[in-house]
Amino acid sequence: MTSKNTNPAAKPQRRTFTPEYKLRIVGEHGACTTGTERAALLRREHLYYSHIAEWRTARETGALEKLTDRRTSPARKKKHPAQAEAEQLRVRIARLEKEVTQRDHALQVMGKASVLLQALSKSAD
Repeated sequence: MTSKNTNPAAKPQRRTFTPEYKLRIVGEHGACTTGTERAALLRREHLYYSHIAEWRTARETGALEKLTDRRTSPARKKKHPAQAEAEQLRVRIARLEKEVTQRDHALQVMGKASVLLQALSKSAD
């Protein structure tokens, strides 16, 4: 028994597909005449039907740039760490300002309710 926690399995990598590959597979899938042929194509390429549906929609809309995965695409611009942190802080400040405004409104309502209750208790006396 060792005290180290070793994981022999390598970290899986997300698959990426080139636009040319996507267009070729969508074309092959469309050329299939039976469901059996389509299923065989998906098994051979290790794909799901959702891949084909997404790629076909992107092809039909003429959005070739949509065929590249923006999450992993090398064309995706990386933000400078300081810029990313500044953006996160802006979002946090906006959220906190919204919370403060909500609390201010709640306090105003509570103050008005308190004045109303005091007026009602005086009129009941």
